[in-house]
Amino acid sequence: MLKKIYGAALIGTKGVLVRCEADVEQGFPTITFIGSLAASVREAADRVRTALGNSGFHLEPRRVTLNLSPAELRKEGCAYDLPIAVSLLAAYGELPENLLTDTLFAGELSLSGEILPVRGVLSMVRCAAAAGLKRCFLPLENLREGSVIGGIDCYGVSTLAELSVLLRGRTPLPEPAVFSEESLPLEETPDFSDLAGQELVKRATLLAAGGRHNILYIGPAGTGKSMIASRLPYILPAMSREERLSVSEIYSISGLLPPDRPLMTKRPYRSPHHTVTGLALSGGGQKPRPGEISLAHEGVLFLDELPEYHAATLEVLRQPLEEHLVHIARVSGNYTFPANFQLVCAMNPCKCGFWPDRNRCRCTESQVRTYLSHISKPLLDRIDLCAETEAVPFAALQQKKRPKENPVMQRAVERVRNIQERRFQGSGIHFNAEMSPAQIEAYCSLCPEDSAFLESLYNTGAMSARALHKLLKVARTAADFDGSAEIQRAHLAEALAYRSPEEKYWGSISKLARQSIRYPHTRRQH
Repeated sequence: MLKKIYGAALIGTKGVLVRCEADVEQGFPTITFIGSLAASVREAADRVRTALGNSGFHLEPRRVTLNLSPAELRKEGCAYDLPIAVSLLAAYGELPENLLTDTLFAGELSLSGEILPVRGVLSMVRCAAAAGLKRCFLPLENLREGSVIGGIDCYGVSTLAELSVLLRGRTPLPEPAVFSEESLPLEETPDFSDLAGQELVKRATLLAAGGRHNILYIGPAGTGKSMIASRLPYILPAMSREERLSVSEIYSISGLLPPDRPLMTKRPYRSPHHTVTGLALSGGGQKPRPGEISLAHEGVLFLDELPEYHAATLEVLRQPLEEHLVHIARVSGNYTFPANFQLVCAMNPCKCGFWPDRNRCRCTESQVRTYLSHISKPLLDRIDLCAETEAVPFAALQQKKRPKENPVMQRAVERVRNIQERRFQGSGIHFNAEMSPAQIEAYCSLCPEDSAFLESLYNTGAMSARALHKLLKVARTAADFDGSAEIQRAHLAEALAYRSPEEKYWGSISKLARQSIRYPHTRRQH
């Protein structure tokens, strides 16, 4: 007797339906698997046979053939245990048909018949709902995660015996699980008011959030660089439902989705240590998993102490910053993970952290050059804003109560993001930072005097074509915050000011060490 049951495979972050076919015939007792299977799936024969026996099913020894299709798709992991077991029971005539059609099964089996949780349930249920399946049976621990999708009935089961009772109709099905965001625990929200001083750096952070620009904070240790970076996600607009599901899928297949929070509602913030490898950053492995870049999808990737990272590790960032995707090639197939993140970096200006203050800095000019050279020019060109932090005055530290700043900053960012949505409607992009050269020409026009100034600056070799475009994108964002349709001189000056630290530290060090480059005064409020 031939029976077909649905399971699901994971390709990247997406689920793909897999049909599990079981055929039972008279013949030499054996179980044969076909369908491009990894060792973990072939081992299911022993797990399933023992689990069925310990669950009270004593099946007559026969010749069993199990096919998992589509055949060209590589099947890995233990989530196929449950559909294999159900297809066997159905093929032996132990289960009726009514609850087997249009149903997804996913779960790992222990030898005792317990149904264990698996990774990637969110993606599996999502693909089942998209395919029009009516219900799914999941491990009890994965039930809340599966119920996030909606449009498909989700039931949680803890043992194979419990599942068989439900499928045989001996016990009526319980009410399907219903997910409510109100049931999620509240999260603590750090506020920018916790940071004393650094108003110009906060302004740079606001520009970065508004136009989704990559930003580098540079300054002595203890001046608040990490504090500012950790608060940036909290002034970004709330994620849409599609963004929440996309991020949650990544965390689900990585095994990082908290049990009490099956849906990610806050933008991710990832801060890998500087000893992280390129593989851990980009993702990979024999069975590719998302790396830190993909875990920061729709959020912030923060790299603290940037020069301490290995040069090869930093170069991994270049392609994802342009394409917003990570591509991984394996013999078993090609995998693609989303990586649409905002890059935020921080660093000291030298090894001791006090350059160019010659009264405190112990580094030689050669040591400073070596330290700064760890960051390649191509990577530096992909950073739109460079903000310099300074020591905070004692009086600012003593200020007791400061009003909350996050709500005001977030409203300003949302207003600017709405301007960009209208500007780029139908173009396939959403932020000023993503503008193409043609769009820069269309939306970043300058008056003749400002255009001539930028031309002279470019002709001196002070910046690359990419850096020039980054400058205009930041100026466009500054104009959006002011509600200005055109880029004015003040907007261009502000964008240039936030590139000044780059020239200060990566320009002619011996020359610029004798001069002080300061930000122009800005009167703009959030």
